[in-house]
Formats: sequence, structure tokens, C-alpha cells
Amino acid sequence: MRHPVQALCIAATLVLGACASSAGSPSDSAAPVSSEATDTSLTTPFVDAAPLPCDPIDPSACLLPWPNDAFTTADPTSATGRRLAIDASAPPSNVGGKPIDVTDQNRGDGFSPGSALLVRVPKLDLDASGVAPSTFIAKSLEGDAPIVLLDATTNERTPYWAEFDAHAENDDQRLLMIHPASSLLEGHRYVVALQNLKSATGPIAAPQSFTDALTSTTTPDRAAHLQGVVAEAKAAGANAATLYMAWDFTVASAQSLSARLLHMRNDAYESVGTTAPVFTIESSIDEGSVRTIRGTYSVPNYLSGTGAPGSSFELGPDGLPLRSESQPDFVAPFLCLVPTAPSAPTPVVVYGHGLLGSREEINGLRGVVEQGSLSLCGSDWIGMSTEDIGNLAGILGDMSNFKQQADRLQQGLLNMQFLGRTINAADGFASNASFQSSTNDPLIAPGKTTLLGNSQGGILGGAASAISTEWTNVVLGVPGINYSLLLPRSSDWPEFESVFNVAYTGDIDRVIALQLVQLLWDRGENNGYAQHLTQNTYPGISTKKIVLIEAFGDHQVTNVSTEVLARTINAGVHSPALRASRSPDVNPYFGIDAVTDKDVDRSIVVQWDYGNPAPPTVNLPPTDPEFGEDPHGKGSSEPRVIQLALGFLLTGKISIPCDGPCVSDNVVGG
Repeated sequence: MRHPVQALCIAATLVLGACASSAGSPSDSAAPVSSEATDTSLTTPFVDAAPLPCDPIDPSACLLPWPNDAFTTADPTSATGRRLAIDASAPPSNVGGKPIDVTDQNRGDGFSPGSALLVRVPKLDLDASGVAPSTFIAKSLEGDAPIVLLDATTNERTPYWAEFDAHAENDDQRLLMIHPASSLLEGHRYVVALQNLKSATGPIAAPQSFTDALTSTTTPDRAAHLQGVVAEAKAAGANAATLYMAWDFTVASAQSLSARLLHMRNDAYESVGTTAPVFTIESSIDEGSVRTIRGTYSVPNYLSGTGAPGSSFELGPDGLPLRSESQPDFVAPFLCLVPTAPSAPTPVVVYGHGLLGSREEINGLRGVVEQGSLSLCGSDWIGMSTEDIGNLAGILGDMSNFKQQADRLQQGLLNMQFLGRTINAADGFASNASFQSSTNDPLIAPGKTTLLGNSQGGILGGAASAISTEWTNVVLGVPGINYSLLLPRSSDWPEFESVFNVAYTGDIDRVIALQLVQLLWDRGENNGYAQHLTQNTYPGISTKKIVLIEAFGDHQVTNVSTEVLARTINAGVHSPALRASRSPDVNPYFGIDAVTDKDVDRSIVVQWDYGNPAPPTVNLPPTDPEFGEDPHGKGSSEPRVIQLALGFLLTGKISIPCDGPCVSDNVVGG
């Protein structure tokens, strides 16, 4: 019988092409292993290993590489067969020495569908290695691509782009970040393989930490598991002779991502049946041709106490939120703008406000209501509303409390459903004198509700729509997906980053912290629900038709985030999207179908060009004056943007108001 070390060494030689020595350190230019080891017919039985507190294959930080099934455990009761098992001591600590509490993260059965893949590769030269950048995503699918991202469930390669973290202050702490080009499929397992990597002076050899893990007798199941992962990577085209590292991870299931909110939704709707929630009118004032109506409506409350900032869910034995016994109803404020003398009852647009804003934002659209063809109603998107600002400042200093924001966001998404119900139900707003003319005729038309979400409202609006039976047609203005992707690229982030960076001082720690909280954020933003918007809808919920309005070079919601959303919901793109030479991309809108017809019968993204420069191609925000004026909010003063959005919301028909690329009327020579 062979000695265990000898047996593992033989197995590692078959899989990787070499056996680790008992000592040594990584080298930039070590000789490649024998090409005889590239036989892709080899398969290694999949071995389920016990979770590790840290994965030694990348010793740069405890939770690298990320995401990683080394931080999960088998769970036959979950939809994926796995459960996160992140060790309590593994996450980054703040300056007070407190690690991020991952109790709630560990309830998940996999990782975020939008997670960045993180690993540190010392001395890596991206250009010399031929790594696919954000401007050339198609390069990630080339046969010799240095990074292979394999969907092990379908055995298909997945497109991505990769970059260094440009926010890192220390070069030796600069992570390689691999971003999926669309959301990773729920419940699927993925394999990551790095191969043929180069520094400025030559090939980079596999680190000793990885080759040691392949032959470890301390964790033999983990060694066997890694050998199986490497075999899968080889079968997908990875070259064992130049393999640097490989690992695998599982994406959370739809159940894990959405079960809490869907449970709340179903439970809440059961409590009201087909009727409207209880609502009150606090004031109704006619100002010219517009009536301003303020009041409140009641929503079943699943947050602790009154649901104020700082509250969170109490979970039952099944892990689902319980309705509060002490405060069973959340009293949500609303603001509606209604034409006083429309020619017919008007459809109502539910409005989702921008970053840390409030319902008052709809006052900026008063001119639209004055035209007499529609009404607007808004409520505060709690979790990320004005009243949350103080609590969010505290969360940035101690990310253990992030569940407060994530839970409030989910209650806020439910609140929006009940606003829609109060508009749509026959005994809702339309039954009240404030929403009627002097002759008791209704000013609004129940059952014709749509959603318009702008900026933050576009990042949360997809989630609200995926669970909604109150509306079908949706406009998301300057939207995105996955806050951990878009925040570092947003001009809004530096203000918050100044607080966050004081609490979390390490470059690697900051990136990992954002990935950890994204696991909770998924439950309250597009990232956790987008795969169920236009296809594969939740039970009893219809597909939605979506218009995404993108601003080229957006300073606040990065274009790459908008385009990840477009790919995820299978939207087309109005084409030609941009004038020649405007985009730095080799293949603009990679993976998004070109739509050339002006009348469109599918979800679509429409790019608007306001003349400012293209955005940075790394994870940094555009800044004035180098990148021009921020075009993020310019759509509200662009007549054809308003024509596109309102035309769809009023008629359900998408008609592109541009001959060729959509260029703002204010662009000279456009």
C-alpha cells in the first residue's frame, strides 16, 4: 500500500502535471510542467470536503480566493445541497477589532449571482497575460484565455472581464477582480482556472500554496476535491502545463435569494385578500391643474419595533420573517400628484426615487402631470431613503449591522407592492373624494399602474417588479445591478468611502467586506431577482416588459452595471447605440442583441449620448472636469427621453424616438 503522501502526489501529478516539493516559494519563471499531463480525458471523482476557516491556496487573506466552496458545507435540505459556512473569525475586522458578523450570510445556500471573483496574483501583468478587459469581453471566451470561468452545471464557458482593484493604495494588496458579464445562474456551480499568467519578465508559476493543497495529507478530502476541480478545468480547455490556480463555488438558489421577500409578499397579500390596505388622507391641495395628495397606507410589518432605521427581521424556525406582534402594521407615507381635470381617468405611475431620497422627488415631475395624461404616486424606499442616512453611516463603521439595511430594503419592496394595490383596488384611492372630481368622477384609473424607477429606483425597481402583480410595464432610468460592482465606479461612493475606509483600513479587507454584504444586499436589489423579471418568473407572477434608459459615461451608475443588467434580463439594445468611435469597446454591447426596428416588442436598453467622454475602463468613478458633466440626471430634461418613457408607460408600446443613435438635442454637431 502506498504512503498517503505518495498517493496524493501521484494524483496531483496526473491532474496538475507536477507534484509539490516539501519546501520552496513561488517563482516568476519556473520551468513549465510536462505537456504529457494535458490529457483532458482524465476525470477525478468529485469529493465533498469539510469547510475551511481559511483557504491556504491564496494566503493573501483568509477568505481568498472568493467566492469559494471551501467556505461551504454539505446541506441536503438546501436547494443547492450546500450551505455557507464562513468561519466567524475569517471576515475582515474594523478598527475596533470586530470581525464582520456572518451569521445571516451563512443562512444562504450559495454565493451572490453577481459576485466578483477575487484572488491575488503577485506581479501579474494583465496585458502580457492577455486578460480580457471590460472593453473586450469576447476575449474571455477565447480558447487560450488566461482565465477560464466554467459553468460546471452546463459545462459551458461564461464571459467576464477582469481588472485590478484601482482603489487599492498598496500594490502588494491589489486584488485581481473577475466580473461576470451577466449574473451567474442561480444554483449553478462554477469552476475558476487561471493559466498561462505572465509578469513583465516571464511566466508566473503555480504558487507553492496551491500545489501543496493538492497533495495535503492534513486535509486529504480538500486535496481530492481540488484535483477534481482541476480535472474539470482541463476538460474545459485549461492547460495543466501552465495552470496557476483553480477553485470552485456554488451560486445561491432562487429560493435562498428570494424566499424571505416572497414569503412576506404572499403572507401580506393573504391578509388583505382582494381589498385595498387601510389608508388615510392627510391633505389634498389643488395647485393649478395638479392636486397634491398626502397620506399614509398600512402594510404588514415584518421588522422589529416600528420598522424604523436600525430594525431587522425576526426569523421563524423555517428561517422566514415573522410578522411583528407588537407592531403588526408598517405605516408608510405616500405622495400623489393627480391632474384635477383630465379628459379621462388617468393611469398611475408608481415612482421609485434616487439615492437616499424620498417620495418628494416626484415633485420634480410635476410638469408631466400638468399635461393631464397620467398621475404619479411615490413612497419612501426604506432601507435606502433619507431617513436611513444616519443609520447607514453607523453601518459603514460596523458592517456586522448590514442586515438592518437589507431587511429594511425588503420591507420597502413590499411597501411598494401595497402602494400599487392601494392604487389598483376598487376600494382604494379611486374610491376616496381626494382622488375624484367635484362631480365624484374618479381622476385615476385602477388597474393601469406602471413603475418608473430612476437611479437607485432603477437598481431596486427590477426587484420590486419581479415580485409584483400590480404592474407589468416598467421603465428603469439610469439603472444597474449589484451594488458591490457599481459603488466603486460611482461618483457617489467617495463620500461614503471616507467613512468606510476609516473603519476598514486594509485594501483587501475593503473589497472582501463589500462582497460579504452583497450576500445580504441581494435580497433587496435587482441582483437577487433579475433572473425572474422577463423569464422564469416566480409562481403566479407575469413576465415584465422593461425599458432600460442608459446615459453614456454615467458618473453615478456605471455603464458596465447597466449592461450586466441588460444581459441578465435578455434585453436587446437599440442599434446603432452610439456614434462611431464613441465607445472604447472592441465589441460594444457584447452579448446583447442588436435591435434596429423603431417599434420594439421586447425588453430593451436605449443608450443616450449627452456628449461627455467615455467613462474609465477600471473600477474608478468618472470625475469632473476630465469626464465632463455628469449625464446621470439629464434625461429628465431631454424631451425624447420623456417621450420614450411616457409613451411606453401610457400605451405599453415601445417606440424609439431616434433615427440612428440617440444623441441629446443639446450636443453640438450630434
